[in-house]
Amino acid sequence: MMNKNYDIPEIYNNYTDLQQEKLIELKQLIMNVANNLGDMTIQESLKWGQLTFSSKLGTPIRIDRFSDSQIGLFVHCQTTLVEEWRELFGDSLDFSKNRAILLSVNSELPIEELTPCIQMALTYHKSKGTKKLVQR
Repeated sequence: MMNKNYDIPEIYNNYTDLQQEKLIELKQLIMNVANNLGDMTIQESLKWGQLTFSSKLGTPIRIDRFSDSQIGLFVHCQTTLVEEWRELFGDSLDFSKNRAILLSVNSELPIEELTPCIQMALTYHKSKGTKKLVQR
């Protein structure tokens, strides 16, 4: 279930059509992944001027332009997510330090790689809690 629905062209009205198009595709992918996770409420908001998707079980996902030719899927830098994603998809995805997956506005979104990354972010706290229990 989604709360609120922000319009990419309104939020990012100074961005190019191509940047907006990719951000719309990425937003749709995040919503589709969230819907496939079952009974999960996703809060859509603006944080730091970036469109943000949050769930009670996860860490917020933010989407925004990264450069003229790239958009980014950003997560909190103190999570281990980018490190984990780099281990899984280091050969096929580009990253910015411990903050983001970088995506070209000139290429198709790598749905196969992004889907598990989005799932991991939306359930980050749940999975960390499970790992803590397993480690005891």
